[in-house]
Amino acid sequence: MGHDHAHGTGVRHRGRLALVLALTVGVLAVEAVVAWITGSLALLADAGHLLGDSFGILMALAAITVAQHGGGPGSRRTFGYLRTEVIAAGLNGLILMGLAVWVVYSAIRRFGDSPELEATPILIAGSIGLVVNVIGLLLLRGGAQESMNVRGAYLEVLGDALGSIAVLVSAAVILATGWDAADAVASLVIAAMIVPRAISLLREVGEVLLESTPRDVDLDELREHILGVEGVREVHDLHVWTITSGMPVMSAHIVVDDSVTGMDHAHGVLDTLRGCLSEHFDVEHSTFQIEPAGHADSEQHLHH
Repeated sequence: MGHDHAHGTGVRHRGRLALVLALTVGVLAVEAVVAWITGSLALLADAGHLLGDSFGILMALAAITVAQHGGGPGSRRTFGYLRTEVIAAGLNGLILMGLAVWVVYSAIRRFGDSPELEATPILIAGSIGLVVNVIGLLLLRGGAQESMNVRGAYLEVLGDALGSIAVLVSAAVILATGWDAADAVASLVIAAMIVPRAISLLREVGEVLLESTPRDVDLDELREHILGVEGVREVHDLHVWTITSGMPVMSAHIVVDDSVTGMDHAHGVLDTLRGCLSEHFDVEHSTFQIEPAGHADSEQHLHH
């Protein structure tokens, strides 16, 4: 049995993630207050967008922290609390979807009777949001190349920046033309950015909970690599699934040639398999069961 624990979760970027989270929550509060005062639906939609993205950044921080504190020997939670991120992502996706539906409904109603809006506070709040988003992008740019969690947070902030731009454009249009419906149009644009993220989150959560093979893992290619290792005759019961984002795991039964007669030979096969997987596949945890030829016939379950 071989194990590979390479937790590339961006621990050294945790401080920057925490700072970006604090900045995002601060902008969220400003936009929510100004939206309540002015009645801007676009600003409220962007605040909701920020709320969802704050969840995303918080989950990235949680994934980094939890990865350092596994279940440990004797624990009933042998993978620690890594699935907590998946549950939180599902909740986040549902909240975002509900928010998008409400924003679209409210925007459509406003086209018939748009309230008069004071654009200057909206413009100021949107500007603050954009400045903070740019700061967040600069803080996370380096880490986005090294860590999947940091890269996800970087994309969250990038989405926030686009939302802030939509708010700024709507406020500028209102100031220049007095067309208050521009706010409703901007809110629809922001809702259109929220929906794909919500759907993507819910789909990813479903795939993890159903233990589907990760999209970036080709089982046929993986099988070919395993069969290409000297001493391996066949492979069955090959499974790859995901514990949490960025942590795929694999198990397989490996049938070896009769030439593999001792533990030294078996160790050699395992070392080669682990080296192959490490080089060609991003599998966090690998488990191999070494079997002699004919052993599969004695097992009473279906082989794949």
